[in-house]
Amino acid sequence: MDTTKTTAAVPPQNLASAFAVPQNLATPTPAYAPQTLSTTPAYAPQTLSTTPAYAPQNLATTAAIAPSNLASGVVPHQSLTTPVISTPQTKLGTTSAVLPKSEQSLAARFLGSDGRSSRTSLGLDGGRRSLGVDGRSTRALGVDGRSRGGQSDESELSKRILELHESDERGLAVKPVLHIIDVIFYRATSDLPGFALHSDNITATDDKAVLYSVASLQDNVEIPARITSAISCEILSKCSAGVDVHTITMEILQIIKHYGWDSKVLLALVAFAVTFGEFRLVLQLYSTNPLAKAVALLKQLPELLEHAGALKPKLDALYSLIKEILDVTKKIVDFYDLPRNEYFSAESPEILAAASHIPTAVYWTIRSIVVSSTQILALTGMGIEYLTEPWELSSLAHKLNNIKGHVVDIIARCNRFVEMQKENEAFEFIVRTFATTHIDNSKPLRVLFKDDPQALYDCFGKRRILIEDLRRKVVALFITDIDPELTRGHEYAILQQMYAEKRHNLTRSESQYEVVWVPVTDFWTDEKYRHFERLRDQMEWHSVHHPSIITPVVLRFFKEKWNFYKKPLLVVMDTQGRIVHNNAIHMMCIWGSLAYPFTTNREKLLWEETSWTIDLLADGLDPNVITWIQEQRHICLYGGEDLDWIRKFTRTAKEVARESGISLELLYVGKSKPHEKATRNIIDTIIKENLSRTLDWNLIWYFWVRLESMWHSKGQLTTAENVKNDRVMQGIIAMLSYGSSSQGWAVISRGYGEMVKGNGEHIYKGLSEHGRWKPREDEIGFVPALDEYLTKIHHDAPHHCTSLILPATGAMPDTVACSECGRLMERYTMFRCCLDY
Repeated sequence: MDTTKTTAAVPPQNLASAFAVPQNLATPTPAYAPQTLSTTPAYAPQTLSTTPAYAPQNLATTAAIAPSNLASGVVPHQSLTTPVISTPQTKLGTTSAVLPKSEQSLAARFLGSDGRSSRTSLGLDGGRRSLGVDGRSTRALGVDGRSRGGQSDESELSKRILELHESDERGLAVKPVLHIIDVIFYRATSDLPGFALHSDNITATDDKAVLYSVASLQDNVEIPARITSAISCEILSKCSAGVDVHTITMEILQIIKHYGWDSKVLLALVAFAVTFGEFRLVLQLYSTNPLAKAVALLKQLPELLEHAGALKPKLDALYSLIKEILDVTKKIVDFYDLPRNEYFSAESPEILAAASHIPTAVYWTIRSIVVSSTQILALTGMGIEYLTEPWELSSLAHKLNNIKGHVVDIIARCNRFVEMQKENEAFEFIVRTFATTHIDNSKPLRVLFKDDPQALYDCFGKRRILIEDLRRKVVALFITDIDPELTRGHEYAILQQMYAEKRHNLTRSESQYEVVWVPVTDFWTDEKYRHFERLRDQMEWHSVHHPSIITPVVLRFFKEKWNFYKKPLLVVMDTQGRIVHNNAIHMMCIWGSLAYPFTTNREKLLWEETSWTIDLLADGLDPNVITWIQEQRHICLYGGEDLDWIRKFTRTAKEVARESGISLELLYVGKSKPHEKATRNIIDTIIKENLSRTLDWNLIWYFWVRLESMWHSKGQLTTAENVKNDRVMQGIIAMLSYGSSSQGWAVISRGYGEMVKGNGEHIYKGLSEHGRWKPREDEIGFVPALDEYLTKIHHDAPHHCTSLILPATGAMPDTVACSECGRLMERYTMFRCCLDY
């Protein structure tokens, strides 16, 4: 007998063995598997005249290869000599349980059944045994074939999966292959009701992209067709023989044991995509293409089309499962697309988590592919009565969805870690850039502004400009938050005054600098962007042309290295790109253009040349002050919001000046953080009653802002140990203490000489008791004599209460000594909201 002829009618059981698939896996060898090549499979016909072993002889016998459950696939291995009766479900639209041979489907004749199968084969009761609610086999997981439960099953399964993985030496260009698979499923399902699988890369009209991808795949990617064919044959032959899904999955893993985990799942998906694509291609061309119609008739697909409506729940469940298969595959591919070797080690928590989840995810994805393949097999030959119940497919889809969630979480953790590492690398690059001296400032500016050559905008000329335009110029970076009230802040006012002075004298050396506004925020909104444009239109200096120029890592650099936090900073970069001052706004406020080129060395030099005189306090406030100083007149600056004290003090001071025969100029300067309404009322009263001269409201504000700038500027150059011995710092603290109270205070000086100061109570008492220290005045002068008497009053005073209110910006000192007694002041936190100024 010609055995070739007798065995050709049925797919051979050992197709996979041609691709070096061992038959002695950890699981017992199935009864259907051939033991030797010389042994004819039990289901193969022996002779043409002999009834095949799988053909029913009578109703009491049936083929050994009748599938027990195609979808879930856990089939007891029956002895070949002990056939089992398998009765298929009644076909949709029929009532007969047994069909005449002439009416049997192609699948029934192909499988050798009599057209009947048990309920077990349809997954009605066997599905619960084989797949379970969570889609797991409850039989084939253990090495000994016995059921195990819960964590033990999963642990044993993971162990066996890893045993079938030998190396990652082989791989595919997964992205192009996955793209083509995506196209197949998109095109194959685009006209199916209830299926909404949309490719991430393909649109319905993007035919050029599809063709390009196919061409790219042919030119650059080599798919191991032999492996994918082996997988297809493994699924076809073993499913037809009724082998359980777990065993088929493990044998597929054996075939692809030399491939990486992403390539494993992709190869299995390639095999299924070809099967599914061919099936859908025939259906789509059935009505228009004679060849497709002929193939469809041979596969008896018209029956499927007739019952399309009744099959919709099952098809919907199948399509949902396919969607989950694709999603999990993409996530696995996404994980292996991460720069793992560059940022992770074998001991990284993210890699350890992946090692425990990815192999299991690959197993369940391939298992789901096998299950889906059985459904296509049922649709194309075996008959629609072999389709699995929707709830079983949905259970498996749900499990895949849970697995996808774990993989997505791992990817998210990896991405966060990678982004953090990349951000740290970018941050360190910025730090190194600013720690290096350059030929000019172009490179540091490009690093800050996203390497955009046209990153800047000329607010005055309303045009974009190049970074190169700032080369070899001192650049002051005005870094601010997006604050609608920015233009009302004192930093803006100081800078505006400085820049206006620069524009009027462009040729002088002190004008060779540019200001660049750098607005930053943690996140941008449409409203913030509108604020940005409105503020930019009000400025005369330069700005970034768009907020996106400032990246999050640059904002981090501003915060960590330049101590930016909400309040505006004016960071100065010299012509070589070095940062010469982290906030020059205070030295600008104190000295104006004399502060150029706005370096910390220039600031130190200016303070070394400065002493505690009335000139430091009143510089630029009133044009008459300079004249008074030069004429050696006595000058008294006073303030507070107690109008009764102001009346008493000014009248007493004028009377003492007459008694002493001195020229005394009184100038009201208000208080720190003044209430506008109250201050304006006091100013009006002083002018109306001719009590003294007074500063304009705007200059009162500037006087105290300038004092705060002195505190910031001088404070950063003075150590805590030297504050007590620094007369300038002591004078600044005393003035700010006076300004923090609503009570009166006064400072009296003559020319460029020494000054005497005191709070309202002490200075008024000292002037009221002028007669007691008048003889001493005749000996040493008015100011020294008053200073001696105020010192005595201070020592005799029973108590005092001094406050110092400072804005919470910049570096705050840990301790501050009292300006009255020298003891350390207690520290409090105060929150203040004033809407009337």
